[in-house]
Amino acid sequence: MSAHDAVEVIIAKRDGQQLSESQIDWVIDAYTRGDVADEQMSALAMAILLNGMERSEISRWTAAMIASGERMDFSSLSRPTSDKHSTGGVGDKITLPLAPLVAACGVAVPQLSGRGLGHTGGTLDKLESIPGWRAALTNAEMLAQLESVGAVICAAGDGLAPADKKLYALRDVTGTVEAIPLIASSIMSKKIAEGTGSLVLDVKVGTGAFMKDVARARELAEVMVGLGTDAGVRTVALLTDMATPLGLTAGNAIEVTESVEVLAGGGPADVVELTVALAREMLAGAGRDDVDPAEVLASGRAMDTWKAMIRAQDGDPDAALPVARESHVVTAPASGVLTRLDAMAVGLAAWRLGAGRARKEDPVQAGAGVVWHARPGDAVTEGAPLFTLLTDEPARFERALASLDGGYDIAPAGSPVELTPLVIDRVGA
Repeated sequence: MSAHDAVEVIIAKRDGQQLSESQIDWVIDAYTRGDVADEQMSALAMAILLNGMERSEISRWTAAMIASGERMDFSSLSRPTSDKHSTGGVGDKITLPLAPLVAACGVAVPQLSGRGLGHTGGTLDKLESIPGWRAALTNAEMLAQLESVGAVICAAGDGLAPADKKLYALRDVTGTVEAIPLIASSIMSKKIAEGTGSLVLDVKVGTGAFMKDVARARELAEVMVGLGTDAGVRTVALLTDMATPLGLTAGNAIEVTESVEVLAGGGPADVVELTVALAREMLAGAGRDDVDPAEVLASGRAMDTWKAMIRAQDGDPDAALPVARESHVVTAPASGVLTRLDAMAVGLAAWRLGAGRARKEDPVQAGAGVVWHARPGDAVTEGAPLFTLLTDEPARFERALASLDGGYDIAPAGSPVELTPLVIDRVGA
């Protein structure tokens, strides 16, 4: 006889009780093995969404998810490890320049990344626009690349936190995605199981982010930092603005191009600023705050590491990237100053053009996306290009244009523009 049953655990949480350690261990293990049915876990997830969890419960829930699979070990590496996780946004290509930059500073970066869903882009989709590049690596290949190159960006293997994989898919179809205990444990179970020594979280806030307001974002950041700390991983979080999309591009190949521009010493100022800010936190977490990432970026060493990282995963860093077959230019309806550019509007447009997917199994277009030619605070001229839309299928333009409608404001020249700082807050030691 089992010590627990699913109905008992569901009723406990439904009635606002704190789940015991043995209840949590049992339900995660039983669900992973298939002994707890999806409809039972759905009911428990809804009870967690409605009634919340104490920090000790979330910590145990996360530990149980980690215990459902393997843990990676990087202790054999000749350098310390640090990783970054972003909660997702629009134009968020930061991982691409960040991983090689931190590696060029002497810290290994084991970056397990995902694919895009809906309006947020996926790092693996972006890199797969590079001819030959592959996302799937064995643990042995990952370890060897971390030792030789210092950075790896790849897909998580099936062995890491399999409980999370099952629960993630279930939350998506049961209206329980927003539950902070479940978001935090999902992210942190994979990151802790990955075995990194320190972790920096980029928690996005604003229209294009999962968390729309600062209070909710700070709550999520505090829970995740607490989980990392409890597990012995030095963890800090930056709350960063996602009311405006990052950089000047949202798509796959076009974001790779923008990332390479940053590594070459150029690129949009906001992408450079956030890349360097996160690099500083990652280096500090790994005990290497004696290195200035801004200097390393300017020196070109990060570009060398980028090329080595792409080649190590069978990609050609010098190959031409895919280009969309069709383009459509949206011109500015008036002269003045751009005061607002809504990240969600841009993200939806890129998704509708084919840069993202509606379901996990959908293909994405490498060349599709949106380029914007001005950012809030920039002057615009009537009739000059404001957006360029890119896709292989011209039938997609109409819906993409509809999503941009009302997604930006132009005020008369000289009007005041309220610009939110890129880094809003910091959580952690």
